[in-house]
Amino acid sequence: QLQLVESGGGLVQTGGSLKLSCGVPGFNLDYFTIAYFRRAPGKESEGVSCIRSRDGTTDYADSVEGRFTISRDNAKSTVYLEMNGLKSEDTAIYYCAAGWAVDFNSRPNGCSLIPDNEKYGFWGRGTQVTVSS
Repeated sequence: QLQLVESGGGLVQTGGSLKLSCGVPGFNLDYFTIAYFRRAPGKESEGVSCIRSRDGTTDYADSVEGRFTISRDNAKSTVYLEMNGLKSEDTAIYYCAAGWAVDFNSRPNGCSLIPDNEKYGFWGRGTQVTVSS
């Protein structure tokens, strides 16, 4: 059974960095598109970044472009979200989600920042990121 294993959240000061990991143990990452979403208290879920694992095509929300980098290590079946220049507004629970890459073939970047449960059928439990000023 496919499970997403998340790690890397924590407390950091404004301007600091954190690196999140999303593992898909036992599965070939080439078949998946992986995304990170976040939900801050009182706000809707927001797509942060996504990656088509087969070729590394990525997309980013405007709010994190230039500060966050998503990458993958297919040998480890793990996707990483490196977050630099963190701001208080980045405080949220971050969730990684996986979908079958074939379901995103019509998307320009091979992935989507829309939290569509029909396309992203597998979700991690989430990890808290808190940025203090």
